[in-house]
Amino acid sequence: MANNNHVVIMAGGIGSRFWPMSTPERPKQFIDVLGCGRTLIQLTADRFKGICPPENIWVVTSESYADIVKEQLPEIPEGNILREPCRRNTAPCIAYVSWCIKARDAKANMVVTPSDHIVMDVPEFQRVIQSALKFTSHSDAILTLGMKPTRPETGYGYIEADLSTASARNKEIFRVDSFKEKPDLATAEKYIKKNNYLWNAGIFVWNVNTIVNALRIYQPAISEIFENLLPYYGTPQQQEKINQEFPKCENISVDYAILEKAEEIFVFPASFGWSDLGTWGSLHGQSKQDTNHNVCIGQDIRLFETKNCLIHATQEKRVVVQGLDGYIIAEKDNTLLICKLSEEQRIKQFSE
Repeated sequence: MANNNHVVIMAGGIGSRFWPMSTPERPKQFIDVLGCGRTLIQLTADRFKGICPPENIWVVTSESYADIVKEQLPEIPEGNILREPCRRNTAPCIAYVSWCIKARDAKANMVVTPSDHIVMDVPEFQRVIQSALKFTSHSDAILTLGMKPTRPETGYGYIEADLSTASARNKEIFRVDSFKEKPDLATAEKYIKKNNYLWNAGIFVWNVNTIVNALRIYQPAISEIFENLLPYYGTPQQQEKINQEFPKCENISVDYAILEKAEEIFVFPASFGWSDLGTWGSLHGQSKQDTNHNVCIGQDIRLFETKNCLIHATQEKRVVVQGLDGYIIAEKDNTLLICKLSEEQRIKQFSE
């Protein structure tokens, strides 16, 4: 296991999806969405066993979720749980943790990952990550993982890759031509017909010096804030200084801040059963279905004349469903949701 490998888990999202299971107080990354006994953030950390030691795993989250992170990931040192005083998108988040890591390990090689995605083929994921880390360990390349698409998905951004020539150092890695916003269906269908468009998974691999230098070049105002805090990382004054300075950062994603500006951008096309679990529908699509295309997550769920449904009921109640087609049924504490899968986008208004 390489002691210079570090993993950054971004866990600050408020997780408005998967209501009523998830709430602003406990968003989806801290929920056992799959009914497997592990929450999404625990599954994320589990995937990196053997890639880096627990003391090299970092979680960036909000002050209000720090205690949940400690509870769910007790093996991670408390000093590696970085508390953002306010939300400022992914570029300031990555800048903060990158300077913290650099202060401790000047040779660090980093993976940055969201906390709320799922991966079905963990061995293949680990193979890809190990190969990616080897690629970035001695180069100034910024590497992102691109998922080979299985359908014309409108909920993901896309990466246009130049597949004509592979990198000399890794035949599975290629240059990025451009990043594309979430498309409409017609555009997504065009992307699928070409083999060089990949889903943007938001998983990045780079050397700590690469990302710090990129921030210095493309986001000097943000980098100056964290550069000036170097004397305080790892000290009792760190949180106080971050509370003062972090809100001054621009609210900007790393895609806009760096990826669309930098020149040495590469992509690793991969396929390991990835989903960002953005919707109940995506959970239905990723989970094992019965012969009637139903997904049941819970101990005592009984279905009759029912098809194309997702039932999530893990609180030891017996649930009996008859005669439904294409519905979400989900319960949590004192709330029961029954909603058409096709109307899922309206759940937010139902929950208010």
